[in-house]
Amino acid sequence: MVAEVSADKQLIAFEQTPFIAAAQSAEAALVTAQQAYDRARRLAEAGIVPRATVEQAARDLAQARAAALTARRLAQLAVVRAPISGVVTKLNASIGASADVNQPLVEVANLAFLDIVFNVSPSDAPHIVSGAAVSLSAGETAAGEDLGVGRIMSVSATVDSSTRSVEVRAQAPPSARALRIGETIFGQISLGVRPRAIVVPVAALVPAGDGFQVFVVNASNIALARPVTVGRRNEAVAEITSGLAGGERVVTEGAYGVVDSVKVTQAK
Repeated sequence: MVAEVSADKQLIAFEQTPFIAAAQSAEAALVTAQQAYDRARRLAEAGIVPRATVEQAARDLAQARAAALTARRLAQLAVVRAPISGVVTKLNASIGASADVNQPLVEVANLAFLDIVFNVSPSDAPHIVSGAAVSLSAGETAAGEDLGVGRIMSVSATVDSSTRSVEVRAQAPPSARALRIGETIFGQISLGVRPRAIVVPVAALVPAGDGFQVFVVNASNIALARPVTVGRRNEAVAEITSGLAGGERVVTEGAYGVVDSVKVTQAK
């Protein structure tokens, strides 16, 4: 459900009768307590009742005031109003139904101020700071629709126990199209610049034991398996920190099916 609402607009109303009755009863009790206190004070000033009677009446009056304030507040909360201007994105209420205290009844969102939530590894999180640039894209992969460059708003200080990741919140640039609640957004954050880094397509990496290997193609077009150490990586490329020199050729297509010392041909 999507419906535009303005701030303070009534969204849901509970049955008013019990709240009104409770508020009226609390107001009547407050009037009675006030009268009792005033009477006890006059009698104490005349020396007819002890001072302790006034103190007890004062405590009763304070309790009556608190009860009346609570009853008035509950009567106000019996009508749920929109806290902000925006759109209703979820409504879990129907006429005549009982409310579940563990379930939100209505959700309102301002689509102009949606946060983008990413999950990053605990090792990367310390290198991300508020205000850092993040390249955003939408779609099924990171190569989807370009949304421009956003900004990191916050980095969580805790690790999620279920995903073992750290939550990072970002905001899209004003020039980006309107975001949709629940859509998948990809973000790329630069954690550092390494001049002359050696990178290979991710498709060239072949698991080998606890690490990886690539197949290096020599001048005779023979593919030779070589263990490598992988540094940072994304969906497209991986950094090789050791085991490979710049300018060497590697198998990038069908690497999983290649065996050591087999002859390969260059794809056209």
